[in-house]
Amino acid sequence: MTAMWDVRLVKIGIALAILASISAVYALPPARVQVRSAGLVKALGIGVYWDEGCTKAVSSIDWGLLEPGSVKTVTVYIRNEGNAPVVLSLQTEGWSPESASEYMTLGWNYDGQQIDANSVLRVDLSLIISPNIQGITSFSVTIIISATG
Repeated sequence: MTAMWDVRLVKIGIALAILASISAVYALPPARVQVRSAGLVKALGIGVYWDEGCTKAVSSIDWGLLEPGSVKTVTVYIRNEGNAPVVLSLQTEGWSPESASEYMTLGWNYDGQQIDANSVLRVDLSLIISPNIQGITSFSVTIIISATG
């Protein structure tokens, strides 16, 4: 009877070793790691609004809960509040924690066209989350949209 138990224990040990090897080789990130977020918006030389009528200014963006491999897009309206045509640029600064910038990218669908004085342009801002994100449960970043012309 002891020999039979020894064989079973050896088989269980081998099975566990195989499972451990498989999980080490095919280690996957958790299916649902949620990240809380906030983005302060600085507008330089332009106005950034939630609505096409430019009545609700954007001061921050709450990206909501984000998951690995996801893309979150928000639509804003940018108005040239100067008296000459401008071109826009997008930058980020002040990532907290700093490592968040290694796993997240902010982009937009603006293609560099001039925006005439008092004109309004619809722009989609997209936050792309790496499927490999780790160690981040919340973050903040300052989004800078500036105009030159």
